[in-house]
Amino acid sequence: MSAAPSAAGPRVSPRIAWLVCALIALAQYGNFYVYDSIGPVADLLQQQRGFSDSQVGLLNAIYSLPNVVLILLGGVLVDRFGAARTTLLTAGICAVGALLTAFSPNFAGMAAGRLLFGIGAETFSIATLAGVAQYFAGGTVAFAMGLTLAIGRLGSYSADMSPSWFTTAYAEGWQPPLVIATAIAATSFVASAAYWWMDRGQAGRAAAAPAAERFVWRDLLHFGRAYWYLLGLCVLWYSVILAFRSTFSIKYFQHTHGLDLAAAGEMNSYVFLAAVFATPAFGWICDRLQRYAPFLALGSLLLPVALALLALTATGLILPTVLIGISYSLVPAVMWPLASRLVAPARFGTAIGLMWVAQNAGISGANLVAGWLNDRAGASAANPAGYDGMMLFFGIASVAGFACGLLLWLTAGRRHQEKLAAA
Repeated sequence: MSAAPSAAGPRVSPRIAWLVCALIALAQYGNFYVYDSIGPVADLLQQQRGFSDSQVGLLNAIYSLPNVVLILLGGVLVDRFGAARTTLLTAGICAVGALLTAFSPNFAGMAAGRLLFGIGAETFSIATLAGVAQYFAGGTVAFAMGLTLAIGRLGSYSADMSPSWFTTAYAEGWQPPLVIATAIAATSFVASAAYWWMDRGQAGRAAAAPAAERFVWRDLLHFGRAYWYLLGLCVLWYSVILAFRSTFSIKYFQHTHGLDLAAAGEMNSYVFLAAVFATPAFGWICDRLQRYAPFLALGSLLLPVALALLALTATGLILPTVLIGISYSLVPAVMWPLASRLVAPARFGTAIGLMWVAQNAGISGANLVAGWLNDRAGASAANPAGYDGMMLFFGIASVAGFACGLLLWLTAGRRHQEKLAAA
């Protein structure tokens, strides 16, 4: 089957389409769990291995570094060789990276494992999005993508809850929790293999999809203003929410709010628990209303509001966590279906790849800057004010992301109104 999504929709039964969606979602679950497995062990890595905040930040930053260059190639590969085949290959790379991270005797080995995991994981995510877009079209694509992302978020929720669920493993130190993450990466590979096998069985039954055209760099200039505003929002929003939520938030909750590891992980997990239910719901609403940009602007606004509540008020953790959860549910539910509407189907993988080139540069930079700010200010349980610089940095970046969301709304919203007037 061609990797490009068909505008007309595939001629496969709904049962097959939803089974494929379920396999992709299961594969996403493992991918998200492994990515978020560093946050819960961050404090243990500092206590038992002497890692600094800069080193902990680097373990997630190095995940993104290779994708600053490679992810665009990954998008082209999805367009050229197919979503299912690319998913299987990259899931295998991710599993090997998780294995190396868990069993490396030093920081350099762990960093190499995270680097390898990152090489596979982002192209894996492009391939799975393209796979969903390939099997669903029209009024169901946002719901299907939202549902897939929701199950993925359940993997992140599970990683945050792992200190409570696997107390014995955490009591034994930093390594057993990462071994559990490796086992879950193996399940992701198995699900990817099943998806690839099913996709092979559907060859020739799907509607003819646009063939992937020869990639030309100057074609990137023809995506249109709305796409570039979407890219800017993608970079800024993901850089803030992943660097904070996936790397430093558990430590932040421990050191500034006095929570223990299990309680901090549980509080952080609520973001993903909300996303499990809210992401497909928001996708369904957007499909029904056929309005995407306004919801994207709203979701991007909630992030700086939540960070301001955390850093500047004494409201506690519940309200900011709820707002981050809504933002984390709403923005991905809208962003990727909107991207599929802003570019030609044969360029979907390439367009998403370009977004993730910039996104990974932002995530890497945000992790490194936040870790450096914390180390420079001596952020710790004894000095919770040392986290103020990090929170200011995240706040400024999230406000800039909201500005991109407003510009996107003005551009894409005006296009929507013009289409209605012409109808």
